[in-house]
Amino acid sequence: MLANSAFDKLGFLRRLSDWTPEVAEQLAASEGIALREQHWELISLIRQYYEEFDSSPAMRPLVKYTAINLGANKGKSMYLLSLFPNSPAKICSKIAGLPKPDNCL
Repeated sequence: MLANSAFDKLGFLRRLSDWTPEVAEQLAASEGIALREQHWELISLIRQYYEEFDSSPAMRPLVKYTAINLGANKGKSMYLLSLFPNSPAKICSKIAGLPKPDNCL
């Protein structure tokens, strides 16, 4: 369990190196999400995106990247919303220990 000072005012990790699966569970719980296999698949994918592009994806790039890597059935906004309600790109990035996507409110 990380101290509150490890997070910014929006609840994102200040340092990527502090992320662990346990921290992801803590962040997900703060969002009211119980992580299942489908969540972990997207968390892994969004971390892969970050490594590839050195930024957290906004919604459109996340949908496209998901479709390319996980198939068209998962690369849909509705699927992502079912796992990470309200703002999938923002919430998934947060749980994955990544910075907030630039154009997410």
